[in-house]
Amino acid sequence: MEDARRAVDAGADALGFIFAPSPRRIKPRDAARIISELPVTVEKIGVFVNQTPEIIRATMEEAGLTGVQLHGDEDVEFARTLLKAVNGGKQRPRIIKALPLAIGGSEKSVAFDSGAEEVLDALLLDSGADARRGGTGRQFDWQGAAPMVRFVARKFKIIVAGGLNASNVSEAVRLFHPWGVDVVSGVEKEPGRKDPVKLHEFIAAVREAKVHATGQK
Repeated sequence: MEDARRAVDAGADALGFIFAPSPRRIKPRDAARIISELPVTVEKIGVFVNQTPEIIRATMEEAGLTGVQLHGDEDVEFARTLLKAVNGGKQRPRIIKALPLAIGGSEKSVAFDSGAEEVLDALLLDSGADARRGGTGRQFDWQGAAPMVRFVARKFKIIVAGGLNASNVSEAVRLFHPWGVDVVSGVEKEPGRKDPVKLHEFIAAVREAKVHATGQK
């Protein structure tokens, strides 16, 4: 709860809750206690890896999530099935699909699947590996990925993740002009515990970079 409040006070637009195997994993009921205290304006995103639509739906309902981040091998058809499973809620949940660029291969093809833009709200570019789908603290090849990112950004909102911290996030904003940035290890003092100083420095750096890139606060 303390970390969540600090993040919101520092200016975070969204908080992530990991429900996949990870040292940062949280139980739905514990996430629900935190989420119940958060402002309605803050997105509450659940992170999942190759879990069934039924499990994701149940977790969303119990925790009170406003969206999901899919970090496994989920494809566009999975996203459609998930939307059908959660249909009937107060609002359509945001669906973010992670592309682990360090792995390469079929994950990248999701961005080019027919109708992907109809069900995916954003693509998250990360540097995951087979054993760890995210939170590795490593950057992907920014320069090498830039042409593909510019092409994909014509259809999708782009979120940049992987090895971000207060010292390099401004370069990521300048290079990719992303819709958002996602940080984990770059603002932690240990897995699952935030460092207040790093947290404030990171968000301040993002805000400053956005002003330089767009002229907007």
